[in-house]
Amino acid sequence: MLTIKRKYIVNEDDKKVAVQLDIKTFEKIERLLEDYVLAESIKSNKAVDRLTVNEAKAYYQKLKKK
Repeated sequence: MLTIKRKYIVNEDDKKVAVQLDIKTFEKIERLLEDYVLAESIKSNKAVDRLTVNEAKAYYQKLKKK
């Protein structure tokens, strides 16, 4: 599990209003979220949306010509 070092920003009433993370931790969280979204997108992809290898090659060849 990712250990998150965080610093809380508080207002004049001493209520937490924000969190400050170091850039390394933020980038790790960002990568994890991107990986999660990609995995969920792959899982939800319907079989009718998938191309065979030959169909994909033909599709990408058309893109190169444009």
